[in-house]
Amino acid sequence: MSSQLIPLVAAIIALGVGAQLLADRFEVPSIVFLLAAGIGLGPEGLGIVTSDSFGALPAIVGLSVAIIVFEGAFHLRIEKLRQATSESLRLITIGALIALFGTALAVRFALGADWGIAFLVGALLIATGPTVITPILAVVPVRDRVQAALETEGIVNDVTAAILAVVVFKVIRLEEPTFSAFFRLFIERLGGGILIGATVAVVVWFVLRYIDLSPGDAPRNARLVVLAGALVAFGAGETLASEAGVAAAATAGIVLGNLDIPYEEQISEFKGDITLIVLSFVFIALAALLELEDLLALGVGGIAVVVAVVFLIRPLLVYLSTVGGNFTRSERLFVGFVGPRGIIPASVATLFAIELQAVAEEAVAAGDAARAAQLEANATLLVGTVFLVILATVVLQGGFARHIAEYLDVIPMRVLVIGGGQVGREVATRLEDRGENVVIIENDDESVESARKEGFTVHIGDGTKIDTLRSAGIENASTVVAATGNDEVNLLVGQLAVTKFDVGRVICRANDAENVEAFEELGVDTISSTMATAQAMDNAIERPALASWSSSIGEEGDVQEVTVGNSEFVGRPISEIGPELPGRCLVVLVSHDDETFVPDADYVLQEGDRITLVGEHDAVRDSMALCRGD
Repeated sequence: MSSQLIPLVAAIIALGVGAQLLADRFEVPSIVFLLAAGIGLGPEGLGIVTSDSFGALPAIVGLSVAIIVFEGAFHLRIEKLRQATSESLRLITIGALIALFGTALAVRFALGADWGIAFLVGALLIATGPTVITPILAVVPVRDRVQAALETEGIVNDVTAAILAVVVFKVIRLEEPTFSAFFRLFIERLGGGILIGATVAVVVWFVLRYIDLSPGDAPRNARLVVLAGALVAFGAGETLASEAGVAAAATAGIVLGNLDIPYEEQISEFKGDITLIVLSFVFIALAALLELEDLLALGVGGIAVVVAVVFLIRPLLVYLSTVGGNFTRSERLFVGFVGPRGIIPASVATLFAIELQAVAEEAVAAGDAARAAQLEANATLLVGTVFLVILATVVLQGGFARHIAEYLDVIPMRVLVIGGGQVGREVATRLEDRGENVVIIENDDESVESARKEGFTVHIGDGTKIDTLRSAGIENASTVVAATGNDEVNLLVGQLAVTKFDVGRVICRANDAENVEAFEELGVDTISSTMATAQAMDNAIERPALASWSSSIGEEGDVQEVTVGNSEFVGRPISEIGPELPGRCLVVLVSHDDETFVPDADYVLQEGDRITLVGEHDAVRDSMALCRGD
């Protein structure tokens, strides 16, 4: 058996790596290829993997889920949650409830299932999960607030779905199921898992911070300690109660990820690689167990459930969860489309089906053929429905996520700020205040910490390295700002941005006035610290009122450029448009073609003109939206 198992495991892992390579090549989430590989290896394909291939599959799945959930939770930063607090909270509360009851109703009336099985399927399909969301976000770089909401929903709802499903399963098997029994079982698992996870996280943090990990091998030992902590948290939780381990692993990941630990970057990279391997193995192994007859048995009712989940329940819960928030209409539509189900529903449904089939065999042995048939039917319906929804959502939402994002225009152009010092953070503050999607690149620990405390998205690394720039999103950047205190670094960044990545606009800080010529020869916009300081002093002397007002830009006053896109403004003179602008706001400059000038009252605006607005902060922002036609 072992001689057959070893090459089988090796082949599955190889296919998982291949799926990742294909995903990177075609910019399609890897789960699509993993699912296809699993079906190809299973009974519906080559028949290489069967239900008898892995005797300890439930244990393997459990430990793998622990690593996957821990890794996703480890990257869930508190400062990231602040970017989508209200939306995230609603998605994991209101949204989860709508998913539970909406899916249960669909299963009940479309498939004729009893209420117990209907709510069991509904509980399982609450989960989206980092295993399916993370690969999508890897190829669809949405705004940070959208990413934070999707990641939070995935991690929290994974835990919620796993615990809720186990509780529902145990309650429907009680002779007299009651709400009090349901509530007690749920609190035991959730509360116990949180307590164990937090305790393990604190112990791991203490070991990393205060125990000598051998200086030469400290990074490696730190990675192993964290991996062991994830598995220990899961194992301890499962010892307490089934599925409490998922809550424990998620809690340990969140707590540890938000504590100050050494070698954080190395730990993240290691965990990501381990997660990729176990995700590939488990997803392919579970997909290989899928039997086509289980899906066909659902008939038209199964299609109705998929349609309800994808096109009715998901958009509805997202709409109600994001109404009144900061999401744009396009972002809400995108989040409403993206809700693929993954490893948690697949693994837990498989385990439940195995248990139901075992009970059915006992019923057959006891001579109760009717009960055995009902249990077998429930097992088939459970697995078939869950896997059908997984298949549909992975293929539709995973495969077309980037195309939908591009159609809805929710992939924002990034602004990369290289240098997280005072200048870089001040630039980032002003840019984010205007709604730009800013990422700071910095490798100094103190600067990284300062930037994160101020709520910025920080990519740790050397901004002069091509790999660092690429991983930070320079290929989707509209502007690169080199703002370090080192001219050599700024010059190299500018050169890479212009020659290697062809960024539309590159702005470099020249700390030494003698280096300005070198920057200008590169063809980048250059800001000389010396000249900027001299200009500020000259303004204070010759134009004190302007200097005083300029210092309030971004707070009370503002100056912004905007491209005219509102069809109601095109073809009309400034004299008519000015009074329609909200608050105290003026049009002071117009850029038409290659010419920039102060317009007179009779100048007629044309589509594509860029106008400069000056006035009160809020009035300028409202005027920008009006001029764009938002």
